[in-house]
Amino acid sequence: MLKGHPKANIGIDGIQRGAEADRNISKVIAEVLSTESGKELLRYLRSITIEMVNGPNVSTEELRHLEGQRYIVGLLEQRIASAHRRKAK
Repeated sequence: MLKGHPKANIGIDGIQRGAEADRNISKVIAEVLSTESGKELLRYLRSITIEMVNGPNVSTEELRHLEGQRYIVGLLEQRIASAHRRKAK
């Protein structure tokens, strides 16, 4: 690392942005999805993505599509956990 250059902050999603902006994204996601409706939405999203099991006839394209959806739901869950860890400090 060069002197005078701050260390780059890479967020949970792999995108470079300021640390405060990244913390705020996690905070907002946690607040929205911590309501009863938000929790129900997250349960629904998990049921159609992460908990979905495909048979042997799934195409490569279908599998890639589903994996992208799973990534987004997992990212939301990671951001919620991150916000809760920061709140607990």
